[in-house]
Amino acid sequence: MKLRYLLLGLGLISTGAHAQILGGVPMAQRDYSSVSSNEYANINELTKGATHLLTRRPNLIGSPFAEDKWLIANVLMNNKLSLRPMLLKYDVLEHRLIMRQPEPSQDSIELDDRQVASFVLNEPASNLGPARQRLFRRFEEAPRFRQRDYVEVLHEGRYALLKHYQKKIKSDSFQGFASNGIPPDEIVDESLYYLRTPEGTLTPVKLSLKALQTAAPALSDALKTAAAKKPRTEAEWSAVLNAADPAK
Repeated sequence: MKLRYLLLGLGLISTGAHAQILGGVPMAQRDYSSVSSNEYANINELTKGATHLLTRRPNLIGSPFAEDKWLIANVLMNNKLSLRPMLLKYDVLEHRLIMRQPEPSQDSIELDDRQVASFVLNEPASNLGPARQRLFRRFEEAPRFRQRDYVEVLHEGRYALLKHYQKKIKSDSFQGFASNGIPPDEIVDESLYYLRTPEGTLTPVKLSLKALQTAAPALSDALKTAAAKKPRTEAEWSAVLNAADPAK
């Protein structure tokens, strides 16, 4: 699939009264360039830059995305205005948001996300679990040079469980050769979890009972009770925190 920047002022979605189906959700087509600021934010302001073809590096193994699937996203701007739902991917490796244009186009657009405050990926129900909404926001608790990164909020109560996505390219880490005989490089996941306390302390943690009890001793007993069923997945650990530290 081609990935392109869009020239400033170019309309992203054609006008028309008919509706299309976007990931199973009806979505009216409209020209966002003519939308007034008091109704929806102007998508053209999110797509500045020269036209450019973004190509995938050859001999590269692994995914750069936080989630490989295109998911319907709700994007909130810094000015508190929301965009219409769109299909979105978060490219962790390049620190960028990629929006898929409506059918029949096969192009995608890199958003100028300096104006984005947060976004929610809507995960549909599957064999792995029920439907859920995944909130990504700026890493405001981090040192200044990291505050423009995104974190996924896995739990939010008095405490917060955050996932900071990080990926990098590691050379010569993959055993084997590509079809051209050149050893491939590999995208490796180096994401970290953090627990933020009510006092604002940010502690890196593993998703284990002992680590969470150490980072939040006041929740120790509640965590032990909530983790009785031996959670393994992120969603299950989120449920543990939700039970031990209910939202306000």
